Formats: sequence, structure tokens, C-alpha cells
Amino acid sequence: MEHFFELFDPRSIIEYGGLTLLLIVIFAETGLFFGFFLPGDSLLFIAGLLCGTKDLDTPLILLIVLVTIAAVLGTTAGYAMGLWADKYFKPRNENFFYRKRHLDMARNFYKKYGMIAFILGRFLPVIRTFIPILAGIVRIDFVKFVLFNFMGAAIWVGIMITTGYWLGNIFPNIADYLTILVIAMIMITSVPLLLSWLRHRHGLIKEEEEEIN
Repeated sequence: MEHFFELFDPRSIIEYGGLTLLLIVIFAETGLFFGFFLPGDSLLFIAGLLCGTKDLDTPLILLIVLVTIAAVLGTTAGYAMGLWADKYFKPRNENFFYRKRHLDMARNFYKKYGMIAFILGRFLPVIRTFIPILAGIVRIDFVKFVLFNFMGAAIWVGIMITTGYWLGNIFPNIADYLTILVIAMIMITSVPLLLSWLRHRHGLIKEEEEEIN
């Protein structure tokens, strides 16, 4: 059980599992139903911070390429899952891994931004996981999906890892404050998700009021 909870800690993921576990977590977090609770942004940031150290002795460019591939494959798996998910999950009750509101949030986000949602959505926890699943459910053109999927993954991974790497080189002692950094990253990346949820909630309330009137 202790090792399970370490999956929520970006530093533990890298320290105990190295590059292999990092790629597995990113793959799961970017497109599998159960991956929405895994760290994404904070994990990439910490990976950049630890890049080149004993915990993650991988060249920066190679790290970015490998993680981008993992993110692309994870999202593609999410798309494939979405192709059959609607019929499979629709008649079933919600559980910890399946929440209808998560798909509703992703659906509203996609309606607002179109294919750009695959780029912007990369920076939003939960929405990042469910956008590709929604793409499969509504059967978005696969060629367009592949293009924007790759663009989104490359931009997201590149920015997050490079930022961590850059700060690590400017402030060599910043690694001593990883716990604070992880908490700060989680709080920062949760703000857009909270705002998205509030807008979604406001929209539902408005619809209910219109139906009553």
C-alpha cells in the first residue's frame, strides 16, 4: 500500500522507478481512465529538475523525446479506448475510475476550443486524460487527432521538462526544496481545473434554471 501512494509523489516515482516508471506513469496519465489521479505536470517538471543527476541520468533531448512518445502513445490508447467506451460505460454506475462529469468537462472544453483543445488540454489535469477518450467516443477524424495529439504532447512535455531543467541549472540548490515545489506545482495546475469545474457547474445550474422557467 505504501508503494501505491508513492505513485502520487513525482520525486518517489523518479527515485524508485527511474526513466521506466516515469514513462509508464505519463502513458497512463495521458489517456487511460484510471490515470487521471496520477501526477502529470509536476512529474514532468521534477523530471526536468532531476535530469542529468544520479536519479535520472538521461540527456535532456533524449528525455524529452522519450516522454513525448509516451504521452503520444498514452493519448492514442485513450482514443482507442473511447471508440468502445461509450457503449461499455453508459449503462454502468459511476465509480472511482469512471465519472461522467469528467467526460462532460472534457466535452465542454472541446466544444469551446475545437482541435486546439488537444494542445491547451495538455496543461489541464483530468481534462488531459479524458479529452482523447472523448475524441474516440465522438470519432474525431483520426488524421487530425494524430496531428494535434503530437503537437500537444511535444509542446506540453517540452515546456514542462525544459522549465524544470532550466530552473535546476540557474538555482543548483533548488532540488533541496522538492517537496515545496511539488506542492506548489500541484496547486498551480489545479487552478485551471477548478475554474473549468466552476464554469461547468455554473452552466448546469443555468440550464436547470432555464428549464424551470
